[in-house]
Amino acid sequence: MPGQESLPGTLRRSPKKAQETWIKTHDSAVESYGDGERAHRTAFKSLKHSFEKVEDRWVAKKQKGPSDPRSEHRGKAARDGRGEALGGVDLFGHTKAELYERAKRLDVKGRSTMDKLELARAIDRKQS
Repeated sequence: MPGQESLPGTLRRSPKKAQETWIKTHDSAVESYGDGERAHRTAFKSLKHSFEKVEDRWVAKKQKGPSDPRSEHRGKAARDGRGEALGGVDLFGHTKAELYERAKRLDVKGRSTMDKLELARAIDRKQS
């Protein structure tokens, strides 16, 4: 099972459902596109629909759906990198206040002057 062998560390620390989602999608993508970057991208896109990255693991989102501007795009637009990816931070599923509190816990400098998108970017950088 290729997905099980290439499971990223953040997913190894995540709930079994997150692991199963990533592995199932990855293995299906390998059958369609071959092993490599495209299969990984496809698996993460599927994972981000239901889970978000919080610190060093993936947790279930309150509500399923796109998490960042890039995940709203499909097909060629997504492959071309239209929109911004935020490393698993759920921009659309959180209020600015919730992102602010998370940035505070991560000790993000300058958070009080940031807008919602800037907070999500800063959280992504801290979690990477």
